[in-house]
Amino acid sequence: MGRAGPGPAAAGEEREVGPRSLRRAVAALSVGLVSGEPRLDLAYEEDSAADVDFNFVMTDAGQFIEIQGTAEGEPFSADDYAKLVALASVGAKQLFALQQKALQAAKLP
Repeated sequence: MGRAGPGPAAAGEEREVGPRSLRRAVAALSVGLVSGEPRLDLAYEEDSAADVDFNFVMTDAGQFIEIQGTAEGEPFSADDYAKLVALASVGAKQLFALQQKALQAAKLP
């Protein structure tokens, strides 16, 4: 039976990935407030002690794919959220620069 359209490949079916499958670079990172201080790329110890922690998945165009966050105790303010979004954006830019450097070293586009 043939495929009806795009979507996941059936079990055992092989499918080539087209050149437009990945349209943008993607990075995932964590940020949080630890003792009231914004932190980037939380280590386990920081994450478990964070007042607020977020995971962001972003594109190299600054768009969001996923945002997931939790106040572990007291609620957080819109100002705190804005600071964490800004910090995540800075961290994502750093990750994209590292990704590009790795691709250039591997001589990939």
